[in-house]
Amino acid sequence: MVDLTALLADLAAESEQLDALVAPLPPEAWARPTPAPGWTVAHQIAHLAWTDHVAHLAATDTAAFFASVTGAPDPSRLVDDGAEAFLAPPDALLARWRAGRAALAAALAAAPAGEKLPWYGTRMSPASMATARLMETWAHGEDVADALGVRRTPTGRLRHVAHLGFRTLGHGFAAHGRAAPTAPVRVELVAPHGDIWAFGPDDAADRVTGPALDFCLLVTQRRHRADLALVATGPVADEWLDVAQAFAGPPGGKRAAAGSGVAR
Repeated sequence: MVDLTALLADLAAESEQLDALVAPLPPEAWARPTPAPGWTVAHQIAHLAWTDHVAHLAATDTAAFFASVTGAPDPSRLVDDGAEAFLAPPDALLARWRAGRAALAAALAAAPAGEKLPWYGTRMSPASMATARLMETWAHGEDVADALGVRRTPTGRLRHVAHLGFRTLGHGFAAHGRAAPTAPVRVELVAPHGDIWAFGPDDAADRVTGPALDFCLLVTQRRHRADLALVATGPVADEWLDVAQAFAGPPGGKRAAAGSGVAR
């Protein structure tokens, strides 16, 4: 069973790491473009604040959550419009993000055992919601770090992202309009501190191996597979690396390979 208290502590630590990166920035740095087209550093933090807000609604007021979905003027722009709506001057935006993530953590900790929270196209346990928030916080933190020219040190918290990436194998295929494979896949990743994180049956013919950081960058679509040291063995594993997607919703635009002449 997942230790929700420990998971929420890891989510808080991931958020605090990103907070420490952006809090000292001068106002002009918040306007720097990030690899996400049209999004600045401020948009990245506003997106996290907006998503924490709607996740809090899902955990505390399901009617309000569904109203936020059905009342959207353009559902295809829900994420972009949410980020725009939560934009504010840096100090106000930081305060909004900090208050929202604290409120969400408290709501998830208080959720009844076994409860499933509504989300976009699915339902999630409080632990799954916390894992998804950690994944997004880390992934958008990578976008911010890229914009600032900062290289972050990977931590053991990546295990949550890697496990979510493995669990969403079928979702990645479905999101790209492909049938989910029936053959199992074994994933063996070298963790930041050198140990091995393994998921899936050890006798599976299809396998993915490589650095845990690279796998997390792939499943969050922060790097093209051509720029990563991941090895796929077998047709299912090979196809998976083209469609892997750890987040809900339609497939993203994906990053182009370095040197392709297309902005990442």
